[in-house]
Amino acid sequence: MVVSTAVAAEVAAAYEAVQIQYDDFLDLKPEILEVTEQAIALAEAYQHRQILTPQYYTAGLHIAIATVAEVDVLVSWNFKHIVHFNKIRLFNAVNLEMGYKPIQIFSPREVMTYGAD
Repeated sequence: MVVSTAVAAEVAAAYEAVQIQYDDFLDLKPEILEVTEQAIALAEAYQHRQILTPQYYTAGLHIAIATVAEVDVLVSWNFKHIVHFNKIRLFNAVNLEMGYKPIQIFSPREVMTYGAD
């Protein structure tokens, strides 16, 4: 499991209940990814291609951080800007153009398990 410092910054401004859940997640000792120059360049490429509006730059930064770090799967509840079929295709087109691997993006429901089938 991984999380980025960009997520930490967002959680700091979130409701207390979200902060508590985030603290519980941190107890699991995830790898913490830093915002790098490569991730910023990739996020800016997403902006240049107008995949997201400038208001949602941070959503693209999350994807860029995960892509640069070669994370296997990015999991998000953000259906409008991240977990969106057409946008995933656009993000991955930029990733490939810039020499990165495509990233798989899913909702939590798609990756959760509910015990033995």
